[in-house]
Amino acid sequence: MPRNRTDIEAAAGRLISAVQKAWGSELGTSTANTGEHVLGRAHELLRAAQSGTLDAILASGSVADFLGALWIKRHPQVLPAIQEVQCLLARRQDG
Repeated sequence: MPRNRTDIEAAAGRLISAVQKAWGSELGTSTANTGEHVLGRAHELLRAAQSGTLDAILASGSVADFLGALWIKRHPQVLPAIQEVQCLLARRQDG
């Protein structure tokens, strides 16, 4: 039976998808390695969400900072997915 994902896990999955799309568009360029690194960091966020260690891995920082603020600035199409994760984190901390 498939495991039920939490809202934050689902949002982290959508973030991975958004990063993959941006990274895919830069394959073959000199910046593709950075995109691959950001993709790995997005996977780290998902694993942390699954294990309940997301707050520890972010260490009071933002999701954008964790992924790499410069890369995010150059790929604004991933901002909605980042904001969704950040919003769910804030809601969880407030509740």
